[in-house]
Amino acid sequence: MEKVSRIVGPAVPLRRSNVDTDQIIPAVYLKRVTKTGFDDALFAAWRQDPEFILNQPEYANPRILVAGTDFGTGSSREHAVWALRDYGFRAVIGARFGEIFRGNSGKQGLLVGVVDEAEVEQLWAAIEAAPGEDAVVDLESKTVTIGDLVVPFEIDDYTRWRLLEGLDDIALTLRDEDAITAFEATRPSWMPKTLPALGNTEPGTLSPDLAEEPTA
Repeated sequence: MEKVSRIVGPAVPLRRSNVDTDQIIPAVYLKRVTKTGFDDALFAAWRQDPEFILNQPEYANPRILVAGTDFGTGSSREHAVWALRDYGFRAVIGARFGEIFRGNSGKQGLLVGVVDEAEVEQLWAAIEAAPGEDAVVDLESKTVTIGDLVVPFEIDDYTRWRLLEGLDDIALTLRDEDAITAFEATRPSWMPKTLPALGNTEPGTLSPDLAEEPTA
């Protein structure tokens, strides 16, 4: 996961509230077995409408989404975060979010910042006054800047640290790789353990001798 510090790019004002994860990405797209290529699935039903905000040329290639209240509610699906990122979004700013969506976002490198409802209206107005112009989301200062408007946003310290350091769950685990290896070295051999994978002798992979076919 890449480090997130300062996001610069066009912003989109999504003037809709109570947007659940099924509206962000319909369930039919969840059958895919890859983690990328979901840009066509983002808001798929709404994008059938030529008047939908993402179909407007002045909002092409966005980086920042300013959403309405209660964005990302409903069922947990990491695909919602993947779809937003694949489309190009790197930050979502809004007044309130689904807790699971917010947690999934931080783990996948999507910044979610919380502002007051009145400030959402101010951000929408600023974007619509100059569509296509760059906005700035600064994680260091925890601010959103659009033109002369500067709005502070909230994000929990732990998620902010993970984003600044570019740490997903795997990277967090690997920070303790030496301690894990030391623990495994002293663990009794008769206890359960992780075996190397096929064709590789690296930790967490199965060594060739363990991959041999059993003999009769």
